[in-house]
This record gives sequence, C-alpha cells and structure tokens, in this order.
Amino acid sequence: MTSRMDSSLLHFPQEAGSSCQDMRGETRYNKDKILQGQGVDEPLSATGFRQADAAGLFLSNVKFTHVFSSDLLRAKQTAATILGKNKFCKDLEIKYDARLRERKYGVAEGRPLTDLKAMAKAAGEQCPSFTPSGGETLDEVRERARDFFEFLCRLAVELEQKEQDMHGAPSRSSGTSEEQLVFPWTNHCSEAELSSSNGGASKILDANILVVSHGAYMRNWIGYFVSDLNCTLPTNLTKSQLSSVSPNTGVSHFIIKLENGNLLKPEITCVCLNQDSHLVDVGAECVAPKVF
Repeated sequence: MTSRMDSSLLHFPQEAGSSCQDMRGETRYNKDKILQGQGVDEPLSATGFRQADAAGLFLSNVKFTHVFSSDLLRAKQTAATILGKNKFCKDLEIKYDARLRERKYGVAEGRPLTDLKAMAKAAGEQCPSFTPSGGETLDEVRERARDFFEFLCRLAVELEQKEQDMHGAPSRSSGTSEEQLVFPWTNHCSEAELSSSNGGASKILDANILVVSHGAYMRNWIGYFVSDLNCTLPTNLTKSQLSSVSPNTGVSHFIIKLENGNLLKPEITCVCLNQDSHLVDVGAECVAPKVF
C-alpha cells in the first residue's frame, strides 16, 4: 500500500490471537499521487484526519491490549486519532516500530507515481515488482513483515506463560472479555466466518492488537500470510480484492491461533480485508493510487 496507512486488527485469543490492521489516512501527497515511501514524512491532510476519526469511531468499542504503529508521522497521527476515540483504552501506550514503515522507494520518493511507472517501463519490468535505485525489494519488505509478525507471536506466547505462572492455570483474568469483543464489521462480513474462526476456542483473548502501517507494506504482509502461512480467507473474497490496494484507513481483521504456544505453525484466519464502510460519509476520494 503506497503512501497511505493501513491498520490491522490482530487477535490472539486463548491459544490463538487476533489482529486488526488499520491503514493511515490521506496526506497531501496521496491526493497529488506522489510517492512518499519512507523519505517523505508528510502529516495527514484535513481529509486524512477525517478518515482517521471515522476509523476511530468504527473501532471505538474494541478493547485493544496493544497498539503498534509505524514511526512515520502519518501513521503516528492515525494511531493517536483512532485511540483517542476508543471507549476503553484512550491511555494505552502506542509503541512505534520502524519495521512497520512503508516500503522504501529510493529515488522515486517525492516524485509522481507516473515517474515510477516510467522507470519500471524503461527497465522492462512491471511496476509492482520494480525496485527503484535505493529502494527496497518486495522480498526485503516481506522480511520486515515476517520479523514483526514473529515478534507479535512471541509476545502472545509470553503473555500466556505469564498468566499461567501467576495463576497456575490459564484463567484469563487479565485477558479481554467477550463483552469487549465488539467488532463492528460483523454486519459487513460473514458472522459464521467470525465464529468458526475461533475453532471452538475460548473467546477470551491473550492479546487484541491494533497495528497501524502503510499500503504497500501491508499488502506484502498479507501476501506473506496467504502464500507462506496459508491464511484462510473469507469465502466471498475475490482475487482482485486480495490483490487490490487498501483504501486510506481500511481495516483488516485476522485471528491467529498458536496451539500450545507453537510459533512455527500459526493458524491464521482473515475475518475481513480492507473494510471501508466507515468511510462512506467522509466525502472524499478514499482509495489511494495503485502502485502494484
């Protein structure tokens, strides 16, 4: 996802997990179709703040245990705005991580998207896989995503172990109760899918994590989930939807099960991808230009 921000809800229930990814709002450069990558650290535009407000209201009844964000300004502002609307965790610390930064586009950063396309054409390559001088390859971006996801899995397992050490059994007293699992997208996604993804496990979560990142980065992360970890996708998801770029502040929700703390074989279910119903009344172009 190019210069926009994406957010993901990652859910880690008992022997499982959940994550919500949310994409950052629009900046002036988004509107003008200029690549930002990592080198252009623009703040959100007025429209971007409205998008972040809408995402915050959309997620206001979800109690997060952790919030992680890219350390780029547009992501920081989106994460802070979302958390500021939350009914349960306004004071939760946002942890910034450079591994969540947008893909680096090297010499193409700060230049129109058309320039990147022209560079790719001159090199005889397709824009999605083309790496400008000084930029990151898709494999390098995916490696960052893999490293961060494995960090989240270790975090969930450590929480489980601490709980057992304190209580002698997985009582889940410090987890997130079922009453606080008010996910607003059940009206837009299959509720059967959401319930079946729990696989009969307890609905008490060890970790309910909000991740705020960027378009191209999140697209690579989702590609890693699907191709490397065999993520289960919604039954009604089309191939074009899977390969499309998320809208600004689009929300995706994943449930991750780590049976018996096994970090090597996470079981991942995508509940919804690039959810954007909260943007209906924002009244601006919400979809960022496709880079690949």
